[in-house]
Amino acid sequence: MTRLIRMLMFTLCSLAAFAVSAQMNEPIKWSPKFDIDGDKAVLTLTASIEGGWHLYATELSLEDGPEPTTVTFTSVKGLEVTGELTADPEATQMYEEMFSGDVRFWENTVTLTQNFTVTDPEAVSLTGEIYFMACNDVNCLAPTTVTFAFGEAEKELAAAAASAGDGSEYNPTDHAWWTPVEAEGETPVGESSLLSIFIWGFLGGLLALITPCVWPMIPLTVSFFLKKNGTRGKSIREALIYGASIVVIYLVLGLLITVFFGASKLNDLSTNAVFNLIFFALLVVFAISFFGAFDIKLPSRWTNSMDSKAESTTGLLSIFFMAFTLVLVSFSCTGPIIGTLLVEAATQGNLIGPAVGMGAFALALAIPFALFAIFPSWLKEMPRSGGWLNSVKVVLGFLELALSLKFLSVADLAYGWHILDREVFVSLWVVIFTLLGLYLLGKIRFPHDSPVESTGVGRFFLSLISLSFAVYLLPGLWGAPLKSVSAFVPPLFTQDFNLYEQGEYRVFDDYEEGMRYAADNNRPVLMDFSGFGCVNCRKMEGAVFDTDEISSILGEKFVVIELMVDDKTPLPRPFTVQENGKPVTISTIGEKWSYLQRHKFHANSQPYYIVLDNDGNALSGSAGYDEDIPKFKNFLEEALQKY
Repeated sequence: MTRLIRMLMFTLCSLAAFAVSAQMNEPIKWSPKFDIDGDKAVLTLTASIEGGWHLYATELSLEDGPEPTTVTFTSVKGLEVTGELTADPEATQMYEEMFSGDVRFWENTVTLTQNFTVTDPEAVSLTGEIYFMACNDVNCLAPTTVTFAFGEAEKELAAAAASAGDGSEYNPTDHAWWTPVEAEGETPVGESSLLSIFIWGFLGGLLALITPCVWPMIPLTVSFFLKKNGTRGKSIREALIYGASIVVIYLVLGLLITVFFGASKLNDLSTNAVFNLIFFALLVVFAISFFGAFDIKLPSRWTNSMDSKAESTTGLLSIFFMAFTLVLVSFSCTGPIIGTLLVEAATQGNLIGPAVGMGAFALALAIPFALFAIFPSWLKEMPRSGGWLNSVKVVLGFLELALSLKFLSVADLAYGWHILDREVFVSLWVVIFTLLGLYLLGKIRFPHDSPVESTGVGRFFLSLISLSFAVYLLPGLWGAPLKSVSAFVPPLFTQDFNLYEQGEYRVFDDYEEGMRYAADNNRPVLMDFSGFGCVNCRKMEGAVFDTDEISSILGEKFVVIELMVDDKTPLPRPFTVQENGKPVTISTIGEKWSYLQRHKFHANSQPYYIVLDNDGNALSGSAGYDEDIPKFKNFLEEALQKY
């Protein structure tokens, strides 16, 4: 058992190290192929799309929206184009709130096919470009161009790459402001969110401990260990092994679920509108169950089997089976908590999130059991099982009901139903937490509740917290930012009625111009890599940048440079750069800013924020999409201190 724990810990550490990856994303990989059969030829362009990402279709009806995928043939010799470009499978269509219209996109994989007729087999030559844009529910990549060449053109392209110069005839990247930087104090991707997942997992474990399914198991556990005759040292060792077994079981359970579905698939599901509808329905069902309408239990033969094995076996195996019995018996109360935790943890897109979340949950659950097994005398001071346990379950039901609205909100935004705009969401939360406060005061009773003859001090203060929270939410009905719950409520742009004025600050759309202005006025620069088709860039502007707290800091102390990486305005003077050993021609403003982000900051996703000094050096680590206003304010203030 000890060896198993060490192996698991080693694996987790290795995975954690592996999770810290570069900022550069390449979620779309193209595989061009050209086949000739007699007088017929077929070009196939297959895109492999990473889980959680989507590639926009070749035809989009929106004028101000994401960039469609286009295939352009720059040179066709010995061939004649036959028919239209086709796609397999057909693109998925979905309403996008930000663009106020339908968008079409592919997920997982798509193959674009173009047929040709061969007119001169000896002179076949084909070159072209694939122009595309990719997004997920967190960020978008700048529109990207991939070139392909076959026949004689393929040889010419290779020769050009070998002999190409450095583009020094005209190259704005020669300026010191374009020098690549290493962001000081940069936080590895996901580190803060992993800490958040650990904290929420640990709190979830403590919450599960006081549910009616888990609390009564404590005296049963103590009696199990009291039956085992042995020395004090042996008892302590077995209790620690019991706690470790709980951690191992939950940890393996979480990892098995993640491996079975796939980490990227879980992440895809967690941001998928249909899945969010399903999870919304599940949480509502769990809430109704917690209110006492019915019980959700695993088959009794499973728990009976584990319990009998714990009694019949000896040594470490019996302890392990006892821990497994706890896991099975407590499922009806821990299931909803674990399910919610896994979905949230899966947004990391790898095994680390679920492992950290489940490990923290199991640790919080295991520590009290191990301590009670070591010090059985503590059992006398434990509160007895009774009606208070059912009250805990009902409170969980209210919390599950409130949390379910978050998942419904994701689907509502995706499909554009407008049934859960921000003020509707806040209204429902006000009602839910008001009812929770009244329940704690004994004004509402559910089927399994005991009569409340008097209100205890604990219930009174919990009721006070719940009712106060409901009052705190009220200004949100008129557009208050509600900073403490900004990660849960819908974004401000869904608010129909907003009495709160938004702040203003100057924004530059040219890198060199903004840097000159910052140097002349002795201010640091907030770089904002954005895009016209970037949904989460707009969300950040509405939920974070346009709040008085952030806009006042930006207006008084920073120069903001916002660069649109999908701006197709032609450059007055295109230039050529070397990238990945190939010459790349930069011909539009968007391509210039996209190259700046890749070249200087080694990143290619939007939104992307970083603070620079007047020499173009980084004063901060990078930041991305996160509607946590205090966190973004701290990000700015730390950079100001360094400046």
